[in-house]
Amino acid sequence: MSNSLPTTVETAPEEPGRGRLARQPAARPAAVVLENIGKRFDKGLPVLDDVNAVVRQGEFVALLGASGCGKSTLLNIIAGLDTPSAGALEVPSDGAAFMFQDSALFPWLSARGNIELALKLRGMGRAERHARASELLDLVRLGHSADKRPHELSGGMRQRVALARSLAQDRPLLLMDEPFAALDAITRDLLHDELERIWAETGRTIIFVTHNVREAVRLGQRVLLLSSRPGRVVAQWDVSEEHRTNAGKAGELTSEITGKLREEIRRHA
Repeated sequence: MSNSLPTTVETAPEEPGRGRLARQPAARPAAVVLENIGKRFDKGLPVLDDVNAVVRQGEFVALLGASGCGKSTLLNIIAGLDTPSAGALEVPSDGAAFMFQDSALFPWLSARGNIELALKLRGMGRAERHARASELLDLVRLGHSADKRPHELSGGMRQRVALARSLAQDRPLLLMDEPFAALDAITRDLLHDELERIWAETGRTIIFVTHNVREAVRLGQRVLLLSSRPGRVVAQWDVSEEHRTNAGKAGELTSEITGKLREEIRRHA
């Protein structure tokens, strides 16, 4: 298993006027390379089988699939929290930050305290981590709530603190495992806007796991679809700026992906 990243992914030149996609270089080094990844627990059926994918530096990839298809397992393998039973992967040498579905904030600490703890674990001094926590709270637009504890925050605010805490780890790769699944639709849409802004400002590579097709199209530059168990990448779609600005085009892509997802579910039922 290697941590080196020699692979460069060649892409077609971007068309002018493509918004945020047009600002991405035509060729970028790979941040994550997955080669024939398989995972089997004990003597059970395989969870993942022959997963192959490349995620480029600075790319936002949405990983989509039905419940139980191995999305979270694959994310754990990328994070180094689990090991594959087969295959090899290349990831950034300095690791990844992980944001879970549950904010998992320490209830006895304030929003600032939760972020400062992550900075303390990095060895940052008190004054520096206080200043950095303030910067991160401002980034997620929670500077006014720095001293509030988790029970005083809404669900969406807690997730923003969790996002700030993930960014405090200062890793180039951010892994997100259905972080907005438990939120109401309006709050989720607001956090989609916030995450897109933060991604544009920080340049992080993001792999975002979801089972929500609309969310995948809304956020991802590229959508990867895993088959039902055992999970493998069976399709992918590029999401253009036109899909973001034209509701009709977005609807067409969402319907296409939904149809493919349903086909995979029926095939493995």
